[in-house]
Amino acid sequence: MSRKHNYILNPDLIEQIRFKLASYYPDAKTSLNYQNPYQLFVATVLSAQTTDQQVTKITAGLFQAIPSIEALASLEPQDLEPYLKGCGLYRNKSRYLVAASRIIVARYSGKVPDEFDQLMTLPGVGRKTANVIISGAFGKPALAVDTHVFRVSRRLGLADSNNVVEVEKQLQAVIPICEWTEIHHRLIRHGRKICHARKPDCLACFLETLCRYALERRDN
Repeated sequence: MSRKHNYILNPDLIEQIRFKLASYYPDAKTSLNYQNPYQLFVATVLSAQTTDQQVTKITAGLFQAIPSIEALASLEPQDLEPYLKGCGLYRNKSRYLVAASRIIVARYSGKVPDEFDQLMTLPGVGRKTANVIISGAFGKPALAVDTHVFRVSRRLGLADSNNVVEVEKQLQAVIPICEWTEIHHRLIRHGRKICHARKPDCLACFLETLCRYALERRDN
């Protein structure tokens, strides 16, 4: 049985983790392709339970055929479905996107809102999606917690809650606001490259000596 450490992450350790993540992933960014808030909104809604690579394949044709929020709002969900096949839960996402686009046209003059609370009222938009849009489309500080960020931040000891909202708050408390967007992308990159869900490659990890999870594994 593993022995639990009384592992309290101090500011010096946090700074070392931030510095190493920045050094190894200086250009980390989203792999979703978009050119405007409308496109990021659609791509982020589609990305739930679907890989970014698959979303990119889908949106390449989708944005050519449906180039604006107004064009999307004019459709019925069944009209959108053929464009989204290959995307997980595509029927639900078709309904969400059409309903949300109609709200955006009616309530926000066709402009994707840039406020968290407004985005959260739209069908298909949760905290992660809202934060990704705020950060990626409008350049505002936001820290989106997806499955990678949730897993990696807890393993490192940057957060310790089992609740996604609490993890978001804990990260906001220990990461400077100017790095919120970057830490989101760097933790995702680290989760995809090294800190895998089922079998993290701790021996290849440049954060091993700083990581709570690795420390506890060594004591197994």
